[in-house]
Amino acid sequence: MASEYERILEENARFTEAYDRSALTAAPLTGIAILACMDARIDVEDALGLRVGDAHIIRNAGGFATQDAIRSLVVSQQLLGTREILVIAHTGCGLHGADEAVIRGRVAATTHHQTDLVFGAFADLEAMVREQVRVLRARPDLLRVPVHGLVYDVATGRLSPVE
Repeated sequence: MASEYERILEENARFTEAYDRSALTAAPLTGIAILACMDARIDVEDALGLRVGDAHIIRNAGGFATQDAIRSLVVSQQLLGTREILVIAHTGCGLHGADEAVIRGRVAATTHHQTDLVFGAFADLEAMVREQVRVLRARPDLLRVPVHGLVYDVATGRLSPVE
């Protein structure tokens, strides 16, 4: 039985047979950068009607405006011309209602290592999205561009703006 890694390599071989995206550039055609959760149930391009080359999509657990996400957004703006940011969180997020101490305990139990990572557990989904939007709008190293917050409903696929 083939491993997932082997299956992926086989799929990539099939993909390259019909590959023709050589005309695309690193700059997204829409000028949009998206910060979204890494949840496997969210197909960001499909949900937003985007195609390869349309947007920069930065993903992490929770869709948080971390230092690395901000670094990527700065590069997106300064080197590749994006001029609008979307922050997308979702219903059913594993960090919604999670307990930081429990996560740290699980890491310690399974790796035998005490971690100092902050996982970003949160109690209120919309408040968390508003906070990420606020953080991005306040960053002096990001351009003053529109920053929008959205919640994706994993049951329906609907995006709802967070004011």
